[in-house]
Amino acid sequence: MKFTLFLPTGFGADFASINDPTEAAERIIELARTAEDAGFSEVWLPDHLQTIPPSNGLLFEAWTLLTAVARATSTIRVGQLVTGNGYRNPALQAKMASTLDVLSGGRLTFGIGAGWYQADYDAFGYEFPGAGQRLRELREAVQIIRSLWTEEVTDFDGEFYRLKGAYSQPKGVQEPHIPLLVAGGGEKVTLRIVAEYADACNLMTSPAEVERKLQILRDHAAAVGRDFDSIRVSVTTAALLADSDEAALAALQPSMGAFYPGDFGSYLLYGTADTVRARIDAYARAGVTELAVGFHNSLDPDAIRQFAKVVGL
Repeated sequence: MKFTLFLPTGFGADFASINDPTEAAERIIELARTAEDAGFSEVWLPDHLQTIPPSNGLLFEAWTLLTAVARATSTIRVGQLVTGNGYRNPALQAKMASTLDVLSGGRLTFGIGAGWYQADYDAFGYEFPGAGQRLRELREAVQIIRSLWTEEVTDFDGEFYRLKGAYSQPKGVQEPHIPLLVAGGGEKVTLRIVAEYADACNLMTSPAEVERKLQILRDHAAAVGRDFDSIRVSVTTAALLADSDEAALAALQPSMGAFYPGDFGSYLLYGTADTVRARIDAYARAGVTELAVGFHNSLDPDAIRQFAKVVGL
């Protein structure tokens, strides 16, 4: 099992206690360096334009921040969980990603999703179409992005996007191309897109539900002639180590149900060291190869170090 640190950007009002944006940005860099030193494999951050709920709190733009993180570290991989397709033209997004891959020395994992937080769209004047259209846009976007990373020239005439004679150099450092991760557990469309185009997927649910969804992904892979084992499986989770399970569970908030379905107290990494290790083992048995961990105390470097020690990084 590999572990990714889910970095705070301000989306969840992470910086309520910090008024100075420079101090907040430096804290994010410190957390990334701590994760690198502690043995985490990657650091990922969310891509949002408004806090949840919307407020006047500090919130950093994802791609600019990720570039700073990449230049402030040397070995740990970097990425987004995930960039919102509707915020940027996918051809420009591919160009941004290939540039960052060069600047990071080939350490980028490119995460993308259809987008879901309507407050971002409304506040910044983007259209927020229905889920079906957003997923059709995502399907076109990942085709465009992969083509710009792998083909000499790209022409594309889709329902939503059109490219004519598009060259894109540099294409990044990694071969055969930058790894592409698609997030979301939609069983008919999103997981089909993963099977067709992605190198990795990301889910946010319990081990039992992950196992069920991976069987659906396996079926999609078989239908398109894809080796299921070539798809990297990550799951997003949250963690709080405590002296007792009761103390950890008392820190859970009902609002977390907006992200983690069902009885999330039974599967998030909240509890004693033994409980956390048992829950990690449950994910491993379900077929998960990487856990993206957001810490309850998101600004505390010691939480990162303590977790790394408990899981044996």
